[in-house]
Amino acid sequence: MVIQQVDKRLLSELEAMGFSEAQARKALHHSGNLSIEAAVNWIIDNENDAATDEMPMDPVNIEIEEIDPRLISEEVKLCAQELRNRSRKKKAEEKKKFESEREKERIRVGKELLEAKEMAEERERKRFLAQRKAEKEEERRAREKIRQKLQQDKAERRVGLGLPREAVEGATSTIPATSLLQGTRNSSTYDSVVLPVKPAEKAELLRECLRTLKRHNKEDNTVTRAFRTLLIYVRNVVKNPEEGKFRKIRISNPAFQDRVGKFRDAIKFLELCGFERVEGGNFLFLPREKIDMGVLKVAGAELQNAITNPFFGLLSR
Repeated sequence: MVIQQVDKRLLSELEAMGFSEAQARKALHHSGNLSIEAAVNWIIDNENDAATDEMPMDPVNIEIEEIDPRLISEEVKLCAQELRNRSRKKKAEEKKKFESEREKERIRVGKELLEAKEMAEERERKRFLAQRKAEKEEERRAREKIRQKLQQDKAERRVGLGLPREAVEGATSTIPATSLLQGTRNSSTYDSVVLPVKPAEKAELLRECLRTLKRHNKEDNTVTRAFRTLLIYVRNVVKNPEEGKFRKIRISNPAFQDRVGKFRDAIKFLELCGFERVEGGNFLFLPREKIDMGVLKVAGAELQNAITNPFFGLLSR
């Protein structure tokens, strides 16, 4: 390969303008030796290309008469400068347009991200509301289940006493003595007996104790620990009703005071379960004959709900 031969007249003019021989030859080669203007435009368009300064190699040999560089007019130099300025202005405009388009794209992407974030937050809000609604419905079903269980237990106790199974809650019932005392038909003392029907409101009283305890004490860990301790007392009696140690609690016991005794509503809860203050108020005791398994089971269910339901005591009744 030999150094590419180009129009030497145009080459001389480009060198007179201040371009290197390598730049001039490469510009003339790529612009087809057409004109000074075409060559200058090529150089300006590729001025950041390091390969522009390399001497082009080509087997083509174009012999053209050489012209004295001194004969190049000042007008040609001015034309070249104008071409340079025009090319730079064009590049500046293209760069400005590019920056404008990039800014528009940035704004568009930011807007889409904001809309996506708002949609995600709206979905999360709807999911939270649906979850709250489901939890309220679950709590309502749990209360209804307990209420039905209480009514069933009450009906069974009435049957055991010889009373009609269907009775109006809170009413009194007058029945012949013969339904309760067989073999005493001739006794005028037992012609009729008036018995009160026990109201099935113990569950609500127990639940209200736990609600009040949680509302009045903001430390969740302390309240939950009190609920768990009460559940242990209730379960021990249910599983071992004959065991006296499970039915008697020393009120002054430090562990009892730390977990349960310091809460007035917790003591009230135990009393609703049947515990009584004995020995000068130093002990809570549940007599064997006063154990009501129905009440204790309801108490256990209410404690379990209070422990597992994060909204217990916070939702409206």
